[in-house]
Order: sequence, then structure tokens, then C-alpha cells
Amino acid sequence: MGVFQRLEAAKKSMSRDLLVDPVTLARGLDPTYLMRPHLRVIGDALADVGNGVCDRLLILTPPQVGKSTTTGEWFPFWWLTKYSSDRVAVTSYSDDLALKRGKAIRSYVEEYGDEYDLRMKAGSGAMQDWEVTEGGGVRSVSVGKGLTGHSVNLLIVDDPHKDRADAESEVSRNALHDWYSSTALKRLQPDRNAVVAIMTRWHPDDFAGRRLTEEGRLEDGGRWRVIHLPAIADPKFGPDPLGRGPGDPLPHPKIPTRDRRALLAWWADMKKTSIVRDWHALAQGDPQPAEGALVSEELLRLIRDTSTKVEPQKIAVAIDPSGGGRDVAGVVGGFLGDDGRVWITDDVSGAMSSSDWSMAACRLAHRTNASIIYVEWNYGRDMCELAIRTSWETLQRDGEIPADVLMPKIAPVRAKQGKLLRAEPVAQQMVQDKVRLRGVFTDLEREWATWMSTDPDSPGRIDASTILVYGLIPEANKGAIVHAPLPQAPQAGRAPRAASLYGQRINH
Repeated sequence: MGVFQRLEAAKKSMSRDLLVDPVTLARGLDPTYLMRPHLRVIGDALADVGNGVCDRLLILTPPQVGKSTTTGEWFPFWWLTKYSSDRVAVTSYSDDLALKRGKAIRSYVEEYGDEYDLRMKAGSGAMQDWEVTEGGGVRSVSVGKGLTGHSVNLLIVDDPHKDRADAESEVSRNALHDWYSSTALKRLQPDRNAVVAIMTRWHPDDFAGRRLTEEGRLEDGGRWRVIHLPAIADPKFGPDPLGRGPGDPLPHPKIPTRDRRALLAWWADMKKTSIVRDWHALAQGDPQPAEGALVSEELLRLIRDTSTKVEPQKIAVAIDPSGGGRDVAGVVGGFLGDDGRVWITDDVSGAMSSSDWSMAACRLAHRTNASIIYVEWNYGRDMCELAIRTSWETLQRDGEIPADVLMPKIAPVRAKQGKLLRAEPVAQQMVQDKVRLRGVFTDLEREWATWMSTDPDSPGRIDASTILVYGLIPEANKGAIVHAPLPQAPQAGRAPRAASLYGQRINH
């Protein structure tokens, strides 16, 4: 064999080595493709689909992390290198976006296809529907149309919802679900078929929500394998696909993976500039229903106040160590102002052990100069006191808190037993403009705006803020519950002395 033949054979061998999965292929052929750990996880899952390990795959990530390029463009090209007679359908919320994916796949065939005996069919000039010489090809259309009469072996559903308004429209959601059930699935072929959906979440009954409700997760005996990659790892979602610990950031194609500070800053900025629902739906993949909550997002927005001058009369930290029976312990700080209102100033809640939450509470109490730490009487009062005292002594011994600073008083608060019974009076305090937020507290607000009275447990942040209010204005815990309609705005002038001091409206 001559030198040229040997070089060609080596080149062919290297090209075949790239076909282990779509990410390896993209990385080997395109020098601009930036490899990141989450893309490796996605690539392995896509390879399992191509190799017949599973036939339904759902990938949930925040926007702009490379999932669509990998799944909607490189994966179909990789599939055609393996199954050149297969038909691939790439769908999205618009024809333009679907066509963009189809054009990218076609460009890969034209540029790299010869190495894999993959060539465009002569005369296949239509960008929306083109073929390769072996009979396979790609059809690119928006969801809801364009598949009748066309066979499909691989269906890609890439961001089927245009935006929140589209996802929150029951008519639009039902039209999408009907199209998927009555049209898209009926085009799949018996010899080989698979569905891969990539999306950010918008609504509990969006495309992903309905699929999981009706068909279930693979690990639960259902059909769908789910790769859920939230912006910030949270144990509530189960084992993280990347092995991240609680609070660890998701990598981003344009930020070095080892630059944890930059990644955290990027996601923190996204959180800061997003409304509560959008952060938890789009970034965390955890949409919650807005209907039926104790308070509305609009009310929470209206009680944010960073400008009103108010003098703290009693500064406190409140702890819910149980986190409502889950992993998150509630640690919230605030004060009773000379206007008679409770002002919530800090939320350092998180997934923490007893030593961690007691340390966090002591640090917060020292930083805010709190005179009292409220703990829930009902659960583990003695354990709480011991944990707090031990942490305070440890922080003083380590020099983090000066030795001459007295530990705040620890005071138990006996809250009502039922979750609704304890939370609803505080919601009414918000309606009556007796509670304000000294800033934007995305996680705390999200819990208040989405928790339902029918939920078996209340989240740690709700319980901690409830304990804070009960500690600072005990009468809130004694009065009768008023079953009012869902509040949309605070009832001006109801806070004690508020009218004489600051007027009857919230000033921002």
C-alpha cells in the first residue's frame, strides 16, 4: 500500500473513531465547538438513543448552554452517518428556527459527509426537506404542522413553546399535545424510531410536563429518560447528572469550567434579573403553578421596599431547622420597625445539616446585630438551642465572632400545628401591609407565590419567615384567620402608625 493510501486509511479510521457519540463527532470536526462536562452527559445520552438503549429522551437545561446545537444539529448528522436511510424530523416552535437547524445539518453533510459515505442526493435543493443518496434526509418544520404524509425515524422536538405567554395558554398547550399525539407519533416507523426533546421549562403542563405525567420517567417504570441540568444544583431534583453538590453551578460554553466564581456570578446575575417564576422555571427546570397560592407575585413585588426610612426596634433571626421535612433549612433575618411592620432583610436558607444551619444563623445574627434568635417550639427545640450555642462558641473560639459579644437570646415560638394554619395569618399580614421585603428574595418569594394549601409540607423559607413574623408581632399568631380571596395588592393604611409616618401607599 502506498503512502497516499495509508494516509487515506488512517484518515478514514480517525473519522470512524469520532462516531462514538455526537459530542465527540462535533468536537473532532468543528474546532469552534466548546466542550463542557454537561455536553458530555448529553452526548452520552444521545448515543444511547442512537444505539437503541432507550427511545425517549428529554433534556432540560437553562437557555444558551449549547443543548440545541448539540441535540438539534450534531445529533441528527451523527444519526445519518449511522443510519443513512432514516428520515429525521426537526421541529420547533417556529418554521424559522426549525429551518435553521435543518440548514446546519445539511451544511455538515456537505462539508464532512464524504468521510462517512454520506452525500446529498442530486436535485435535493429544498432547504425544508432534503435527502441523501441512501434515501434518508431531514424535514424541518414548526410543531403543529408539516409531518402528515412523511415517515419519521427520529423526531427532534427543540423548544416547542415560543415563550411564557404561549406556554401559559391552555389552547396553545392543548394544540401542541394534540399534534404530538395525533400527528407526530403516528409518523414514527416500526423498524427504528426515537423521540428526543430539548427545552427549557415554562409551565407544569408544558410539553415536558405532559409527557412525564402521561408516560412517566424511565427509573419509575415509565418511558422517558430525563437529563435534568438546573443552573444551580439542588438535591430536591435527586442525584445530579454531573455529580454536583448543592449550590454548584452548571457549566457554560463561554465560561471556563474551572472558573467557579465566574459561573456563579453568571447564574446569580440571571437570577437577579429574572422574575421569580422565570428563574425557577427556565433556569432550574422547576415550573410551579401560579394559581391557588396564598399570595400573588404581584403582592410580593408591591411589598418590596428598599427606600423607606425606618428605625429597627428589635432585630431577629428565625430558624426552621426541619425545612418542612425536606433538605432545606429556613434561616431568615429581619426586624420590627418603628412603623410597626416586620421587615424581612435576609434569607440564608439552604440545604444544610444542623451544624451548617446553626452556623449560618449565628453568622447572620452577628452580622445584623440581632438580639434574639427565634426557633420553632414544635420540633426539636432542645436540639436547636444546643446547636446554636455550640456554633456560637465555635465561631468565638475561631475568632469569627469577638469573645466579648454576647450571644442573642434564644426564644421558642409555638406556631400553629397545621401548615396552612400557620402560614395563612402571615399572608394576611402581607395583605394588610404589616410585612415588607427589604429587597428582592427570589427563592423566598417563589415559595410564597407557589405553595398550595393542599401541599403536604411547607418549604423551609415559608416556615422561617412565619416564625420571624410570629416572634416579632405575636398577635399575628393569635388572631382569627380571614379566608380572603387571593390578594393582589396590600391593603393600604392597615399597618399601625403607617399612615402618620409614611403615608398610606408603599413608596419605592
